Amino acid sequence: MKLVAAIYHVAFESLGRFASLFEETGYRVHYVDATGAFDINWLLRADIVVILGGPIGVYQDKDYPFLTAEVDLARRRLLAGLPVLGICLGAQIMAKALGAKVYPGQNGKELGWSGLQLTEAGYNHPLSIFGKKQIEVLHWHGDTFDLPSEATLLASSSRYVNQAFSFGCHGLALQFHSEVEAVDLERWYVGHVAELSCAGIDVGEFRQQGIVNTQHLADAARYSMLEWIKQVTVFNH
Repeated sequence: MKLVAAIYHVAFESLGRFASLFEETGYRVHYVDATGAFDINWLLRADIVVILGGPIGVYQDKDYPFLTAEVDLARRRLLAGLPVLGICLGAQIMAKALGAKVYPGQNGKELGWSGLQLTEAGYNHPLSIFGKKQIEVLHWHGDTFDLPSEATLLASSSRYVNQAFSFGCHGLALQFHSEVEAVDLERWYVGHVAELSCAGIDVGEFRQQGIVNTQHLADAARYSMLEWIKQVTVFNH
């Protein structure tokens, strides 16, 4: 059976709805703790590697040295033509791996639900449905990144230009979250309680937005990820 290795930084930020989509298409999902010692050679052999989100910055590698190994893994896979999906922090790791700068965003923290503005390339990508249907996605980040020189910009938001990029047919970086379901977010509200409080977010109101928007998001997230899985499966064989 084909293997998806999903690298996580905090236990409650998982693959969410994407896990069942990988399994539906014949992949076995194996979670890897980024903070532990992981076998980079084993991860290089995985069919797909997903690097998930987390509340740290790529530039904090002195405090969190495992980030260096993740950047190295992403670089080696991407340059070898091996499929990589990065979500939020994972997207930033991919940007750093491809030589771009990652830094605190000058427009402040982007925390909430809003739509995407797709580029022409984005409308010719599995992400196209987010533009056609005007689907809102979850943004939860304070850092941003420059677009890597050989990457293709797919989507922007009203606050930050670089929200999604592709690298060849095998690399996809998503600064936003389309993987989340309402039940997943209950753990986020607890795990990120200090951040939500500092941002002045009303958790009850935010929860209601999540319940509504994750339902609206479901079909678009399913379509886009299944199309991307199909694309990389064909590309990789």
